[in-house]
Amino acid sequence: MAQQYPEWIWQNGAIKPWAEATTHVMSHALHYGSSVFEGIRSYVTPDGAAIFRLTDHLTRLFHSAKIYDMALPYTRDQIAAACRDVVKKNGLSAAYLRPVAWRGLGGFGLSAETPIDVAVAAWPMGPYLGPEALEKGITACVSSWQRFAPNTIPAGAKAGGNYLSGQLIAREARRMGFGEGIALASTGLLSEGAGENIFLVFDGALHTTPASASILTGITRHSLITLAREDGIEVIERDLPREYLYLADEVFMCGTAAEVTPIREVDGKQVGAGHAGPVTRRIQELYFGLFNGKTHDKWGWLEPV
Repeated sequence: MAQQYPEWIWQNGAIKPWAEATTHVMSHALHYGSSVFEGIRSYVTPDGAAIFRLTDHLTRLFHSAKIYDMALPYTRDQIAAACRDVVKKNGLSAAYLRPVAWRGLGGFGLSAETPIDVAVAAWPMGPYLGPEALEKGITACVSSWQRFAPNTIPAGAKAGGNYLSGQLIAREARRMGFGEGIALASTGLLSEGAGENIFLVFDGALHTTPASASILTGITRHSLITLAREDGIEVIERDLPREYLYLADEVFMCGTAAEVTPIREVDGKQVGAGHAGPVTRRIQELYFGLFNGKTHDKWGWLEPV
C-alpha cells in the first residue's frame, strides 16, 4: 500500500501544503547527515488530544543541535507551537510528530556555514513494529553490526547521521526474517535495539543498559523507569552481556514509535514463556494508562494540543 501523506506541514515558520516543503538536493544534510530530530507521539486522552512529553523532547532537540553546533533559528516555544499547529491543521488527535532541523544549502565543505532549516510533520501511526507486536511480541536477533565506540559519534544526540547504524541493524534483521535487531556496544556488551532501548527482567526487577553503552537515553526509557519505580518495581542500570538475552525471564524494547514491545525470541531462543510476561504487562498497563486515564500523570507529561 502506498504511503498516505498528510495535507499540511510546518516549515521555516509557516504551515504549507506537504508537497511544497522542499529543500535543495545540494543541502548539506543530504550529503553529510547533518540533521537533528525528534520522534514524538500525541494520544487521545479523556481530556482531549495531548502530546506526550513535548517539552522534554524539544529540550533534547536543542541539546542535539548544541552538540552539532547548530544554532536553531526558532525558540522552543515556537517549535512547540508548530507541533500543536500541524496536529490541529491536519485534523489529527493520535499522531506521530517529527520536528527536524538540518543544515541547508550553503557551502560544500564539512565545516561549511549554512542556513539551518526547520520543519515539523505529523501523521497517523499505529504500532511501529506491527499491529500484533504489542500483544504477541516480536522476534529479534543480535546484529553483526556494533554501535559506534565512545568519542567517535555522540550517541547521546538524536542526529540523522547516527541512524545509519540503526538502518544497518534493522535491515539486516528484516532480511533474516526477524522483527528487529539488537546491537552490541564496542565493548561486546549489550547496547540497544536498532531504534529502541531495551529492558531485561530477572526475578521481577528491570535491568537496562546505561548511557555508557552507546545508547540514546530515550525519553520513553526514562518514563518507564520512573513509572516502574513509582510502582515499586526495582530498576537497575548496568552493563549486560549478550547471553543475558537468552537467560532473562522477559525482554522488551521501548521507544516513542515502539512504545512497549515484548520480545518473545532472541536468536531463535525462546525468551521466558515465549510471550509477554507479568512485568512487561504491568509496564504496558502503567504506560498506556497515562493516555486512558488509569495512570495518574503526576509529572505533567501530557501537554494539551
